Amino acid sequence: MNVSLKAATLLLAGLAVAAADGAPQGSLPGTLQPRFPPGQVDAAGNLTGYNGGFQFCRVWFRSWPNGDGDGWFVDYPRADENLSIRFAELTKSPVTHDVEGNPVTVLVRLTDPALFRCPFTMMSEPGGSYFSPEEAAQLHAYLLKGGFLWVDDFWGNRAWSNWESQIGKALSPAEYPIVDLPPNHTIFHTLFNVDHVPQVPNIGLWRNYRETSERGSESAEVHTRAILDHRGRVMVMITHNTDYGDAYEREAEMPDYFKTFSVTGYALGVDILLYAMTH
Repeated sequence: MNVSLKAATLLLAGLAVAAADGAPQGSLPGTLQPRFPPGQVDAAGNLTGYNGGFQFCRVWFRSWPNGDGDGWFVDYPRADENLSIRFAELTKSPVTHDVEGNPVTVLVRLTDPALFRCPFTMMSEPGGSYFSPEEAAQLHAYLLKGGFLWVDDFWGNRAWSNWESQIGKALSPAEYPIVDLPPNHTIFHTLFNVDHVPQVPNIGLWRNYRETSERGSESAEVHTRAILDHRGRVMVMITHNTDYGDAYEREAEMPDYFKTFSVTGYALGVDILLYAMTH
């Protein structure tokens, strides 16, 4: 049964944490090798301790100067954890937790066998990404076998152009074109009825200027796009000129930001996760 956003607002407001650790998001500037969460992915790239429950999988990727993006680590790990918490609260989906009750999240390379244990993956700031031939080939295999990738938080023309070229290495644009998703697409109505995809700014831009477009007029329009397989299933969900990762990561830092962006952000996130699990 679909749930209205008004109901979602009331429910999420009741669930919101009154205070949260305001530590900055983790970042590894200038570092190529990721620091994997201990005990999640072994030296051979296999997922350890897998029990069949949902685990939020974030893709580690290399950035390069031709692109436009800070890197794979933006919003990590707080956004991954918070969306997993809300997913567990708002649905009956089994979410894997550690011994302390925290949701388990996974950081995975595109070349890791662990990728195929992830029915859902996410990339932040993909506008700066670079895929090697090996990474592109495994991403192709993963998506065609039923995998799902959501890319979010990249802004403007340069970031889009780079992302388009990189995903084109994995999915030929002639065979798998990028298309705009209409508001009535199933992915927006799996649980909550999301009738539009608003532009979510990083919290600093909203706090200081009450603006939403990070690149001014160049990124004023939100693009909600996808790549479909031959049966019409969404394989790659693309939210361009918006930052849903901040809606999750920074939910407890500013009540106005939470009410304006996080409520709808979680509605969209839960819809996307449910779609990825069921299609």
